[in-house]
Amino acid sequence: MPISLFWGYVAIAIFMTGDGIELAYLSRYLFDAGYGEKEISLVFTLYALTAAISSWLSGGISEIYGPKKIMLIGVVSWIVLHTTFVQFGITGNNYLLILLSYSLRGFAYPLFFYGFYVLVVQQTPAHRLASATGWIWSMFTIGYGITASFLSGITVPLYGYINTLWLSLAFAAVGGIIVFFCVKAPAQDTEKPLTLPPRQKFGEISKGITLIFEDVSISLALIMRILCNVTLFGFPIFMPILFTKEAGYTSEQWAWIWGIFFLVQPVTNVLWGIIGDRIGWIYQMRWFGFFGSAITTTAFCFLPLFFPGNMLVATFCALLLALTLTSFVPMGAIFPMLAPKHKGAAVSVQNLGGGLGNLIGPAIATFMFSLSFSMQSVVIAFSLLYLFGGVLTFFIRDPQPAAKEEHARASAEYHSEAP
Repeated sequence: MPISLFWGYVAIAIFMTGDGIELAYLSRYLFDAGYGEKEISLVFTLYALTAAISSWLSGGISEIYGPKKIMLIGVVSWIVLHTTFVQFGITGNNYLLILLSYSLRGFAYPLFFYGFYVLVVQQTPAHRLASATGWIWSMFTIGYGITASFLSGITVPLYGYINTLWLSLAFAAVGGIIVFFCVKAPAQDTEKPLTLPPRQKFGEISKGITLIFEDVSISLALIMRILCNVTLFGFPIFMPILFTKEAGYTSEQWAWIWGIFFLVQPVTNVLWGIIGDRIGWIYQMRWFGFFGSAITTTAFCFLPLFFPGNMLVATFCALLLALTLTSFVPMGAIFPMLAPKHKGAAVSVQNLGGGLGNLIGPAIATFMFSLSFSMQSVVIAFSLLYLFGGVLTFFIRDPQPAAKEEHARASAEYHSEAP
């Protein structure tokens, strides 16, 4: 972890707690409010679509205007849109406003999260990048997964879902305050020429798209990035319904299972980052990530159905799924190393893949539900996508630098610049 950005990591954990509080209960809440599976999945799909667009733009505009400014814009936007979502959408039981406000809120969190991602890439040596990004995802998991899931599991039964949603505003605001007062942007960011001609600004942003067509490995990495989180963002749409309607679990038990799924990830994110720096980024993602997740995704759905209401079985499956999904940590290091002369644009491509990864799970679920496929069929489709991703890893260029070579290069640069 870059120590200079310590408080930024803390801010990520706190902000993402606010962003993830509704996740474990939202689909079930909408279901109980009278909305069908297709209407619920559409809410998540549009949210994921706006998040995908924002994720792509965040890398380029962070390069131009500075990551810290973009993070603060994300916080303010999130607070305004979340207030609209709760007050006029959820409380008013207005589906159109739920759809509109929640979808627009999808623009906000990527600005905060991926703005910080750019800061980390700017300040981390290449041979340590997987470890540094592993810490980012650990903080993401602590907030979005662990704290948010367990907190909602406690507050929803005690205070109700609406009051829990209002609580998330406090976490988002605190995260923004920490960034404002405690996170310092690199000196070069304050010198970004904001007076660049519009054409040049557009060129900086559009490079995040042109790279995809200029490098086959970037294209393959983008597809892999899209696929690696299909379960993470696809499962919350229908798994709460499947577990509580068909597998014999209560809503509170599901919240705890989903929280346990995230519980080990802060440790495994960091460990997989360190392991990947040693055994190989591509090798790790191929065997433990894609092929491993194909197995654990299926197990997470079907084993609890065979052992209904059994918390031990569900917990075991959640831990296995978490172990395989977190092995994708080196993905964040691959993109800037595939295009070392255009790291900002490469991060934008990575962000685009992350945003589209948020989208593909909900989109597949929406499409298959519209054709009357079962929830189990959607899970099988997710597993097949992981198998496809594993095959793609055999065709991508390995950009991982050798640690010794990187140390030698950094040392040479230091001595050449020394007085």
